Amino acid sequence: MAKRKRLTPEPTRHAQVAAPETKTAMPRGLSGTRIPIADVAQDASSSAALAEVAQTLTDARSEGRLIQRLPLDLIDADHLVRDRMIADAEEMTVLKDSIRERGQQTAIEVVALEGGRFGLISGWRRLGALRDLAFETKDAAFETVLAIVRTPSDAADAYVAMVEENEIRVGLSFYERARIVARAVDKGVFSSDRVALSQLFAAVSRSKRSKIGNFVSIVRLLDPVLAYPTDLTERSGLALVQALEADSTLADRLTAALSRTPQRTAAQEAQIIADTIAATHAPAPPYAPQDRPKLPSLRETLCDGLEYRVDKDGQIRLTGAALQDQAFVSRMLQALRDLDRG
Repeated sequence: MAKRKRLTPEPTRHAQVAAPETKTAMPRGLSGTRIPIADVAQDASSSAALAEVAQTLTDARSEGRLIQRLPLDLIDADHLVRDRMIADAEEMTVLKDSIRERGQQTAIEVVALEGGRFGLISGWRRLGALRDLAFETKDAAFETVLAIVRTPSDAADAYVAMVEENEIRVGLSFYERARIVARAVDKGVFSSDRVALSQLFAAVSRSKRSKIGNFVSIVRLLDPVLAYPTDLTERSGLALVQALEADSTLADRLTAALSRTPQRTAAQEAQIIADTIAATHAPAPPYAPQDRPKLPSLRETLCDGLEYRVDKDGQIRLTGAALQDQAFVSRMLQALRDLDRG
């Protein structure tokens, strides 16, 4: 029987079949070698990731979420009127020891100023501790400060941030709270003491705000002559406020009494204040009660827009639209002074 012929050649045992050449164009590098597609994709992904990181850092910096290390000599500690008046020596020693051993743990807050400088918002004690350490040790590690650059909407926002930081960390005395109210109003940051109180101390209770408001009168009347105002306790301060309200001459007498003892201790200042208040007495009336002049009635019209009323205690109170005219009030007060001198 005749053998059938194989129509296709039998493949050899070790024959290798070459894969057909692909038509896809491969990217070439500068040397002309082909760059794998996977590497191109990886490079594009890395560039996108770097761009995202850069944008994240930019956003964090603009939103005040990025902690930066700034040279101490670029920080203006007096950019705002500080609420804290003094730093307790023992507390500062503890803070400096902590920073010396563990480094700065909490960033300060600053605002960017012209010329590459920064104004301090909060962190006055930390900044002071670092400056002391830099001076005492001459160690370069203490010549910079960790800071967050804030962008307050206005000066009022910056003052609120400063006060809130101190309210949370270390409470201020009532006098220091009242003083920052008065100073912020005087600088035109707020339109009135009431507005400053409501915004600077929005987080405290209404009764506490009222007490701070009472201390504002002490600040305005006695701040230049008080050497130890932060030693005024809540009770002694409120007693002083009541005495000032009851006697219009007390502020002048306190100023004179304190000025006579310029070199004094805190205890001596408190004693001078107590003695001066104790010496307060109501001025004697110009006539005996039975000799008081008879007035036609309890209410009379003096002129258009001005009336007087006699209270049961004999006090005469003026009312009326004429009192809104500053020129009229000035003339009336001058006439009373002339009458008193005559």
